[in-house]
Amino acid sequence: MEKIKKVLIGLCLLSIIGILISCSINEWVLRSTSSQILNESELQESYDCILVLGAAVWENKPSPMLKDRLDKAVSLYNASRAPKILVSGDHREDDYDEVNVMRKYLIDAGIPTEDIFMDHAGLSTYESIFRAQNFLEDQNVIIITQKYHLPRALYIANSFNLKAIGVPAEDIFYQGNFSREYREFLARNKDFIFSIIKPDPTYLEEEISIF
Repeated sequence: MEKIKKVLIGLCLLSIIGILISCSINEWVLRSTSSQILNESELQESYDCILVLGAAVWENKPSPMLKDRLDKAVSLYNASRAPKILVSGDHREDDYDEVNVMRKYLIDAGIPTEDIFMDHAGLSTYESIFRAQNFLEDQNVIIITQKYHLPRALYIANSFNLKAIGVPAEDIFYQGNFSREYREFLARNKDFIFSIIKPDPTYLEEEISIF
């Protein structure tokens, strides 16, 4: 019985240590990128490219989260904050294509086709940034996603020395926000480690294209 008690105490201590480490990592990611997150009205200069991170599409239309990201990209483009837009998302399957849905939405909003680049292999935030930093080397980039997601995206960008700031999509309450925040807590820990070991993305050789 005494041995079982010691094991349980040990497991509790390990759990507490793990939670403290996870919380510390999250706090570091948030604090180290806070100065890079700006509202559209705070931008004082022009940039080379806007990177829009992918999100779910529903019946070949952007989900509300993705639509808000794209609307922000359109607003920044029309304000001459950057001359090009790179959309990065998941297109692993023929019947699921975030990237062309994003492209079509931008074209319908008046963005010229020649100013839209597409990364079909941005299967995660880490992979989108990994692949984009090769394409956007030595360029100043605006990353667009929701505010809760921006610290992780910027932290990954910083680990690759990508010169980036983040502009959040409009701050709207989306269904499932609580579970999304919890997943983001875990994802910050994962990508903190990925930013150190830098594993290759799933499709390293797949090219980023322009149409």
